[in-house]
Amino acid sequence: MPVFRERLHPSPWLHLVALLALPASMLVLAPVSLPAGVVTGVVLSGGLILLLWALAPVIEIAEGVLTAGRARISLRLLGSVEIARGEEARQARGPGLDARAWLLLRGDVDPVVRIEIADADDPTPYWLISSRRPEDLAIAISSAPAAEGHS
Repeated sequence: MPVFRERLHPSPWLHLVALLALPASMLVLAPVSLPAGVVTGVVLSGGLILLLWALAPVIEIAEGVLTAGRARISLRLLGSVEIARGEEARQARGPGLDARAWLLLRGDVDPVVRIEIADADDPTPYWLISSRRPEDLAIAISSAPAAEGHS
């Protein structure tokens, strides 16, 4: 059972962008067939929205392992956890970013959580993860028991 779980669902404005496929396909197909344009637009918009939801990454802490998207790391290999918002988050995602860091960033999610990697053999200095619930994620990382044998 997960100690923490968050799916980074797309924000509402991305749904509106996906809905723009409807008028675009109507304009393209109107000279041929307006009903075909409407049907194509509905299918494209619906497909885009389904893809946005299906491909939304998951952040999870379970059995002593932090999973963020496709990456996994044992909690025993993690160091300090910092939360950044606003200008601090912009700085962390941009000018202050270490090129070796592992990233799970979403442009429509402002807060980021910076998780130091305490493993001397790992060239990645930290993970930087977007989260709509950064305090909950930080608490879960700090308080969840680390599993043995995972890396």
